[in-house]
Amino acid sequence: MKRIGLTGIILLLTMSILSGCLYPEEKLSQNQIPYDTQVKAVQEAVEQYQNDNSGLLPIKTRDQDTPIYQKYPIDFRKISPQYLPEVPGNAFENGGIFQYVLTDVEDNPTVKIFDLRMAEKIREIKIRIQAQGYPPFKEQVAQNVYKLNYKEIGLEGEVYVDSPYSNKKLPLVINGSGEIFVDYSMDLYEKLQSTDQTPGKGEDIRSLLTEDSPFVPAYSLPYTIDEKKEPVFMTK
Repeated sequence: MKRIGLTGIILLLTMSILSGCLYPEEKLSQNQIPYDTQVKAVQEAVEQYQNDNSGLLPIKTRDQDTPIYQKYPIDFRKISPQYLPEVPGNAFENGGIFQYVLTDVEDNPTVKIFDLRMAEKIREIKIRIQAQGYPPFKEQVAQNVYKLNYKEIGLEGEVYVDSPYSNKKLPLVINGSGEIFVDYSMDLYEKLQSTDQTPGKGEDIRSLLTEDSPFVPAYSLPYTIDEKKEPVFMTK
């Protein structure tokens, strides 16, 4: 019994050491903070690159059906070191946890970020769904949008992600095709209560979240408002 216990302790210590070696940068707290100065520096580099390259943007190519807030990731190889001395420490490309992207690429290309730890949680659930063989649908919350039955995929409680806007715990939802999304309804509700803007019914209101924040609502479905001026999933 003592030998087994010692072996287990050694194994745990080895795994801890290996984890530290494999992901040393991710453990640094400074790489987990979205410094406004870093976003601003990347913005300036993008603008200089665009001016020098006949309006072209330093972005990676993604499929047309890629969700809008993940569609235009910045290609740091095109702007660093010529336009940017070094890649931000909190960027994924430099061991950080944030993906830098562009929004409004046609009219006003703007640098934003999103937390890749959301993607990791979504990936873990997808792996469980694939192992089970069918999506764990629970009650329907909108047309083609459902809550998840976590018990069916071996989880005791509901999975949440941290909101980049309010630090609240945001739930996940699933569509009929088995794709997982973050539900930003709580954040959108608060934003609608505090803004003077009056978006129209049928208008995608997710842009309200990006106006005063460096974050985009990644892994989200489109939202609009209902008769009560409250956020609802946009249905076709």
